[in-house]
Amino acid sequence: MPQTIIGIMGPGQGATPTDLHNAQRLGAAIARASWVLLTGGRPVGVMAAALRGAKAAGGLTVGILPGRDQQFVDPNVDIAICTDLGNGRNNVNVLSSNTVVACGMGLGTASEVALALKNGKRVILLGDRPAQDFFSGLAGELVVAVASVEEAIAQLHQWHGA
Repeated sequence: MPQTIIGIMGPGQGATPTDLHNAQRLGAAIARASWVLLTGGRPVGVMAAALRGAKAAGGLTVGILPGRDQQFVDPNVDIAICTDLGNGRNNVNVLSSNTVVACGMGLGTASEVALALKNGKRVILLGDRPAQDFFSGLAGELVVAVASVEEAIAQLHQWHGA
């Protein structure tokens, strides 16, 4: 049986200190559950924080890179996948994840959430109230809004066991 892959999506440069703190904790919890962490693979924002948390907890990490080489890969990525797709790699991110967790919100993250929902993937939205209201109204039961990392992890355990 293939391993469970949890995608953490969130802002890069625009990540808040809360986003970064939550992403690092999510990454660590995903690793402790023996799931694989997938991010956009770059050394910035939510991606970097989640990868850092997962590696510190001994997890396996995958980075889906927008370019054609590994020039801008985060040092905590175990498996780097170069796409040469730019923002089109967002579709690869969500289709390769069993579940997507949005940790913070930006334009790229909103596109990933929309693509995940369009493809029938379950999404957990952590902490961004306007996004929660918007996406919940569009996708109903595919979206779960949570206020804390603990709630996000509890929901992942409900869906994926471990």
